[in-house]
Amino acid sequence: MGPLDTNDRSLGQALEAALGWWAEAGVDMAFVDAPQDWLAAETPAPAGKAAPALPPVEQRPPRVSAQPAAAPPVAQDRAAWPEKFEDFAPWWLAEPSLAPKGARRFAPVGPRSAELMVLVPMPAEDDGETLLSGRTGKLLDAMIAAMGIEPAAVYRACALPARIALPDWAGLGAAGLGDVLKRHVALAEPKRMLVFGRGDILALLGHDSAQNAHHLRAFNHESGSIPAGFEYDLETLLAKPGWKSGVWQRWLDAVADGAVSA
Repeated sequence: MGPLDTNDRSLGQALEAALGWWAEAGVDMAFVDAPQDWLAAETPAPAGKAAPALPPVEQRPPRVSAQPAAAPPVAQDRAAWPEKFEDFAPWWLAEPSLAPKGARRFAPVGPRSAELMVLVPMPAEDDGETLLSGRTGKLLDAMIAAMGIEPAAVYRACALPARIALPDWAGLGAAGLGDVLKRHVALAEPKRMLVFGRGDILALLGHDSAQNAHHLRAFNHESGSIPAGFEYDLETLLAKPGWKSGVWQRWLDAVADGAVSA
């Protein structure tokens, strides 16, 4: 035998070996790349003529989910926005574009030029007659007592007057709600702010959600800025008590820096 005859097998044996290899790999049928319309009605070819080629499969663009409609403008007539602190709460409770029709609204509670303004994204599910009167409010009251601040010296407010399901904070900000919040803070003129629900509020204000909110130290409004801390929402702090120590430590750091009075 010559050097090319070391694997002297017939063509049939070679094919049988190849098919056996593919069968062991789990491939037991042939595949083709050409698309075929299996649902098309089969039309027998006339006698003596070759069957016509299958028509090409129609290429259609993939279906995509419809994008949600943009939020309608919020309080579009800025000339009607309140110019005085005492006018804000009545407007907040009555302006139709700020909350869905029939939704229960909560007014802010507390004095102007408060020692501390507490801002939450929206009312809690278990709030009673007033904002922050439920379980999250009790947690806040305990924090305020530990800080040595009189409850009457705290201004409690929310970015949405009513609780709604899954708010699109960035969309609401683009619709103008972030500007309403800035007007609210400008009129309230607190000495310092604690913002609970940092991701929601920052998205509302148009901030990059990837930034580290713990490093932010001010809330910018229409006419200036106010020293502020940005923390997890109160519901999260209730669910994860261990995180409260971080909130407390950042408050102590702010006191040490002179941003707030002890």
